[in-house]
Amino acid sequence: MHDNLTDTSKFLSFVLRHEPGAIGVELDSEGWLSIAALIEGAGRSGRQLDRALIEAVVAGNDKKRFALSEDGQRIRAVQGHSTASVALSHRETAPPAVLYHGTATRFLDAIREHGLQSGARHHVHLSADEATAVTVGKRHGKPVVLRVNAAAMQAQGFRFFLSENGVWLTDVVPAIYLDSGQA
Repeated sequence: MHDNLTDTSKFLSFVLRHEPGAIGVELDSEGWLSIAALIEGAGRSGRQLDRALIEAVVAGNDKKRFALSEDGQRIRAVQGHSTASVALSHRETAPPAVLYHGTATRFLDAIREHGLQSGARHHVHLSADEATAVTVGKRHGKPVVLRVNAAAMQAQGFRFFLSENGVWLTDVVPAIYLDSGQA
């Protein structure tokens, strides 16, 4: 059953963050999709989903990547969207003085030159603790943790948002605000 939950979580991430059109559905501007439409679209593409499996994935995801609407009829990914049709409105929040970004050592030269860019996503993702940043960095190779001087950025007018699952978001982190201490 665990493999099915992991596989379904990856499928939901793909559809709800990047390619809803792959199963013939459209997300609203806040990223919501009715569960009925998700089940129907998945079925058309050859994947069997049901409400119980979707709810199990949402409840069991340790990173809280998905949220159900209050009425339980809709689902969305809480951040990480690359589809242009979604522009989640996160509440601007004052960040802690220091935030962290996990990456791989092979990206350091580009980061030192260009800072952290959102790339295909809508925001740069940051964490409030080093351990989470190390875990993220390991996904991409030999990890390195970058310290972000969030207090100085905020003082210069940069905006920060806190997603529903505790990931800090900002549009860009210029290199001047980064310290590349090792993981």
